[in-house]
Amino acid sequence: MSLVCAISNEVPEHPVVSPVSGSIFERRLIEKYVKENNTDPINGEELTVEQLVDIKTASIVKPKPVTGTSIPAILKMLQDEWDAVMLHAFTQRQQLQTARQELSHALYQHDAACRVIGRLTKEVTAAREALATLKPQAGISVADSSANAGPTTIPQPAIAMEAAGMPNQPTEEAGITEDIIKKLQEKATVLTQERKKRGRTVPEELMDQESLKGFKTLASHPGLHSASVPGILSLDIHSEDTSKILTGGNDKNATVFNKDTEQIIAVLKGHTKKVTRVIYHPNEDVVITGSPDTTIRVWNVGASNPLSQIIRAHEGPVTGVSLHPTGDYVLSTSVDQNWAFSDIRTGKLLTKVASQTSNNTLTTGQFHPDGLIFGTGTSDSNVVIWDLKEQSNVATFSGHSGPITAISFSENGYYLATSADDCCVKLWDLRKLKNFKTLVMDDGYEIKDLCFDQSGIYLGVAGTDVRVYMCKQWQELKVFNDHTALATGIRFGKHSQFIASTSMDRTLKLYGL
Repeated sequence: MSLVCAISNEVPEHPVVSPVSGSIFERRLIEKYVKENNTDPINGEELTVEQLVDIKTASIVKPKPVTGTSIPAILKMLQDEWDAVMLHAFTQRQQLQTARQELSHALYQHDAACRVIGRLTKEVTAAREALATLKPQAGISVADSSANAGPTTIPQPAIAMEAAGMPNQPTEEAGITEDIIKKLQEKATVLTQERKKRGRTVPEELMDQESLKGFKTLASHPGLHSASVPGILSLDIHSEDTSKILTGGNDKNATVFNKDTEQIIAVLKGHTKKVTRVIYHPNEDVVITGSPDTTIRVWNVGASNPLSQIIRAHEGPVTGVSLHPTGDYVLSTSVDQNWAFSDIRTGKLLTKVASQTSNNTLTTGQFHPDGLIFGTGTSDSNVVIWDLKEQSNVATFSGHSGPITAISFSENGYYLATSADDCCVKLWDLRKLKNFKTLVMDDGYEIKDLCFDQSGIYLGVAGTDVRVYMCKQWQELKVFNDHTALATGIRFGKHSQFIASTSMDRTLKLYGL
């Protein structure tokens, strides 16, 4: 039942009851009446405000008054809505403008921070290089001053090695003695017997081809060489300790890097031009580097003064370097049209032989796994096989067009892979002295390096991209396109558990599972 005010006949918002007449009133109306008359409006008896009794009821929701009953009223409603929308849009535009200004300010701050970080990074790099150059000198002086007090060990996590000041080595030929020839022959006999023992069995630890197809990029290291002269030109891996990787760069330095700890072990400085060839001795912590500055340098990485020998066997830029299986001698080729055979222990040039063709520069060189023969590439598209003991040409492979860029002998001793500026890789059978397979690449494809793995099962190609082929079937297993510039080197880890490649984009990349 609804309550009705006795005065207004409307439902009261705040109902009260008069104890005098028992009638219900709207509080504001009855209070006004009582203040004026001091009596109950129904029976006229005396009544005060304090006597009124509140009635508790549920709150009343009044219906919205009907306003849109005429065209002017509707227009007024639309105008009000339009004004509200415009005010909201204006507020949104103001907030958007404020957000844009804040974003612009933040971007300017970010750009300025990046510039400061770049400048500081450059300064830190320069300071590190300067500090690394001073470290060997400091180490030597401390060792000399404490000679009487006993040995002092100075930890040097990244030793920069300066090669200046070494005396020039004589360039006269010492000759290949009978003792050296005997040593070479004995080593070749041992290697041949070991190869026969291994036979055709595939090592159990060797990465199978299906797993190799699943290789992906595990790491990329761009900080091994200077950013001001970008480009890594050569690559090699220590055969026994495959965590040690050697690179040669456009910055005239060779860098020894530990892939497991991701630390630079040594920076070998001394060449006056870029380092185009590097070799890591398979059994010792010894590094051999070749450069267009005409020298071959032998480094003892663990020594405080690492440069042990400078071999000056050529009058022109060195284009190829290969270590003999004995680990004591090095083959080098040069644009002076000569190949040389030198002793890395003494730095002596043993023999130097000129190419048999005039105006024919040698572009690369590589020892056969047995060490009694070796191959050289020429600028006139030929691959020449030489007998080391007789120092004579025993075979010439022709078929490429353009200078030979890389050659690699398979560990089985039967196959030779060669490349040139003709977008293809040719495979040669050394027993039949003929080309039995040609891997044709896309037009414009460049090849800079070739490498068989230690088992002779896989062949790696580095150039426009990095590729791995399955030998015998000669089918393509995997292509890596991660480098942003020309790939310059490729090497396999032990049992092909990983693959390393270098590039002109200044990075060393590691691939594996």
